[in-house]
Amino acid sequence: MNETTTKGPDEKFCTECGEIIRAKAEICPKCGVRQTPPPFTVNLGAVAPNGRNRLAAALFAIFLGSLGIHKFYLGMTGWGVVYLLLCWTGIPAIVGFIEGIFLLVMSDEEFISKYGYT
Repeated sequence: MNETTTKGPDEKFCTECGEIIRAKAEICPKCGVRQTPPPFTVNLGAVAPNGRNRLAAALFAIFLGSLGIHKFYLGMTGWGVVYLLLCWTGIPAIVGFIEGIFLLVMSDEEFISKYGYT
């Protein structure tokens, strides 16, 4: 039998034996060695069940916060309208920038629990 050594998009190679395993596997089923994640990995692109992306929301807040685009994106239409009405004051721009920073440092679980089901 001819085995293929090509891994799929949801697979990776075991760090110990080189066997192809699931990408999210914590332990290799062949050799039993715990898989360690690569150092310094940051996942800014966490996607909530409703399809909202944390990185997109943060970028909207930082660059378009004065217009409240991030509020509309996160499903908070009322606040988006308030930001639009007050955009001429410059206050929403400052608040939006700060909210963008908060979105960047927020954990995935916190983002999903706060904005993932609205």
